[in-house]
Amino acid sequence: MGAYDNQAIGIFEMDSYVSCFVALDVAAKTADVKIQGIERNRLKSGACVKMRGKVADVTAAMEAALRAGEETGAVIFSHTIIASPTTDTETAIAMTINK
Repeated sequence: MGAYDNQAIGIFEMDSYVSCFVALDVAAKTADVKIQGIERNRLKSGACVKMRGKVADVTAAMEAALRAGEETGAVIFSHTIIASPTTDTETAIAMTINK
């Protein structure tokens, strides 16, 4: 069993690497989530952040992260929460960590 089994995942992508770090810091301070990974966009200056925890915690952390991103002037490309990722989704997510 993996470290994040049975945990929701929250994913957000912003156009600014710095804004992503500010947002993930706020997210981690807001709720009981763990940052699973952050990947720089290959064609842009931003990044994608993945955080894990219970659905309620990921939801609260996501809301705080998006507010923080907006306050730093970041453009938020996309964001989502997957409450219960399938095994195939977990495999795909693991393949992107640290890439």
